[in-house]
Amino acid sequence: MKAKLGYLCSSESWGGLEMNHVRNAEWMQVRGHNVVLICVKDSPIEKFAISKSIEVLSIDKHKKYYDFNKSKTLAKLISNLSISHLIVRSTYDISIASNVKRYLKDSIHTSYFMEMQLGVKKTNLLHTLRYKYIDLWSCPLEWLKIQVEEWTNFKNKLVVIPSGLDLSQFASLNSVQNDRKSMGIDGKVLVFGLIGRFDIKKGQLLLLNAMTKCNNNNFSVALLGEPTKNEGNTYFEEIQLFISEHKLEDRVSIHPFRENTTSFYNAIDWLVMATKAETFGMVTIESLACGTPVLGSNAGGTPEILNNEKGGLLFETQNSNDLAKKIDLICEKQTEFDSSILKAMAQQYDHHSVCEMIEKAFEI
Repeated sequence: MKAKLGYLCSSESWGGLEMNHVRNAEWMQVRGHNVVLICVKDSPIEKFAISKSIEVLSIDKHKKYYDFNKSKTLAKLISNLSISHLIVRSTYDISIASNVKRYLKDSIHTSYFMEMQLGVKKTNLLHTLRYKYIDLWSCPLEWLKIQVEEWTNFKNKLVVIPSGLDLSQFASLNSVQNDRKSMGIDGKVLVFGLIGRFDIKKGQLLLLNAMTKCNNNNFSVALLGEPTKNEGNTYFEEIQLFISEHKLEDRVSIHPFRENTTSFYNAIDWLVMATKAETFGMVTIESLACGTPVLGSNAGGTPEILNNEKGGLLFETQNSNDLAKKIDLICEKQTEFDSSILKAMAQQYDHHSVCEMIEKAFEI
């Protein structure tokens, strides 16, 4: 049965959450379902959805909680469009989705696809009442499902469905030498790469600090990213100053962000996931899909994705000393992973399989 799916996202930012929302909407549309993206006019997600030929419904920005007037307006729009399933990814949109369910009852199926871990327990009366009107809660990893079971009173359908990845983009890679040449990365030594916006949460300075503590210096670091727009260059300037003060110019290269990141993953020997506790690291599974092992923070979803270090190694989160030790270990023992095994680990995130899981959970 084909469904009419409404993807609601009121965010006016642009990041992994918004990108995953549109990607899933696009994939489900390709599978034959009717799809409409409900978003704030002129937001980045609206522009991206239009570029993907997805129908867009523009709405005014609502409040995070208790916006009953806009909830009624949205419920009427959803009813008029005969939308059968309302899907949200941002915690900001849970309240309005719950209100829509209260108004439309069984004529609408509501689901929340979790992107961020719970910061604190959500067992109070208001959260419990709000979650009562969410029909399906989807967690991208098993550890998050356990967290929901222990930290909320959610009683409806709880499933594990990972964020999907179109693996076709990794099917035909260039040679490592060619990608290193195109990226301007010196491949004479081991290359540790970190990808992400220049933000203290991403851990670029943590990695650079670890460099100065390593006994082995027969490696280089490649950073791919750019400062977050409209948030200043302070952190990026700190990175540049650190590189200069520690005379790391010959061992650290900085590369501007690019939409196609496969050449970066292919050009490096190891990806470093230095975020304090990444809920679900898309860059981690992208790296595995390229056959590149991951040196990741032992927190959040990274340990589960790496499957007991079958996909790389873990270091103590936020600990530059332990990160340095792991880098030394890799350099000294020339630690290697079978790229075919890493690529096989990424298969579970194939977007075709993910969409089938969603259809099963929605019973469509």
